Amino acid sequence: MRFFGLGAKVMEKVGVSTQLLAGGDIYPALELGTIDSTEFAMPAIDLELGFYQIAKHYYFPGWHQQSTFMELMINLEKWNSLSETQQAQINAVCGDNMRHAISEGEAIQGPALKTLQEKGVTLHTWSPEMLSVFEKGWNEVVTELVESDEDFAKVWASLSKFRTDYKVWKELGYIK
Repeated sequence: MRFFGLGAKVMEKVGVSTQLLAGGDIYPALELGTIDSTEFAMPAIDLELGFYQIAKHYYFPGWHQQSTFMELMINLEKWNSLSETQQAQINAVCGDNMRHAISEGEAIQGPALKTLQEKGVTLHTWSPEMLSVFEKGWNEVVTELVESDEDFAKVWASLSKFRTDYKVWKELGYIK
C-alpha cells in the first residue's frame, strides 16, 4: 500500500506492507500491481488523477489525516530582511489561500464522490472494529515515539493539551 508518515507506521503495526511513492508514481504502481492500494488525497484530487479507473473501492474516514496543513517556509534570515509591508503582504496572501482552500476544497468533495460512484467506485466506511485496530496501532506508534524522540514528545504533549481543552467546545458546540 502507498502510504506516508505516521499513518504508514500505523499500517505496518496492523500488518500492511507500505511504500512511499510520489504522486505521479501511484497510478502506474497500481496498474502494474506493485501496490494494491493507496492513500493519497481528497476525492476531487483522486478523481482528477484517474484512480477510479483502476481502484474501485474507497474507504472512509481518512482516520490518519483529519486535516491537511499547507505551509510556506521561508528562511528566517530572508524573512527578517523583508519590509513590514512585504511580510504583511505574504501573511495576507497565505491567509487568503487558506480560506479559499478550506472552503472550496470542502465544497467540491461531495460532487467528486458522486462522480466516482457513477464511474463504478464503491464507497465504504471502516467498521468500528477496524477503526479500533487502527487506534491501537496509533497508540503503539505514539508510545514508541514519545519514548524515543524528545521533539515528538513535546509536540504530542502540546497537541494532547489542545485536544483536551478543545473537547469541551467540540462536544457542546456541534450537533451530533
